[in-house]
Amino acid sequence: MPQMNKGGKFIFGKSVIRDDGTVHIPTQAIEEYGITSEKRVYLFTGSKITGGFCVTRKGLLEPSKLGHILAENADLQSYASQYGEFIKYKGRYYCWADISEAGQIVLTDEMMDFLSVEPGMQLLSIRSSDIAFTMGAKGPLLERARNYTGGIPMY
Repeated sequence: MPQMNKGGKFIFGKSVIRDDGTVHIPTQAIEEYGITSEKRVYLFTGSKITGGFCVTRKGLLEPSKLGHILAENADLQSYASQYGEFIKYKGRYYCWADISEAGQIVLTDEMMDFLSVEPGMQLLSIRSSDIAFTMGAKGPLLERARNYTGGIPMY
């Protein structure tokens, strides 16, 4: 999978939000983050520039320097909050969602409204850190990806 420019962000692929809200996570992101191993993931709001959402799982988030997010939000940590219910914590919003073995997440209409995404949109899967990856919805990186001629896998 490409780095669109030397030293730039690594791109796993592009995913289209299907009419039913389904988003397919690129295979390499699934493997690198073991993202399907717990059958549930955490989504949190992306940056103002990239939009979309970031994806992680409890086994990556809990032991990390960001583990306090779960420690201080028991309903999120235990999945007691409703599916897709965003909880505000220190300037970002977090929720949980189920993920299939094949790496599919279903965004409800409410989740899509909250994240300002909609069916038919392309999301760019970007390596962010060793804790999470981003499913970016806008910004300069997505624009560069649209013009990239090296081929980015579509999911």
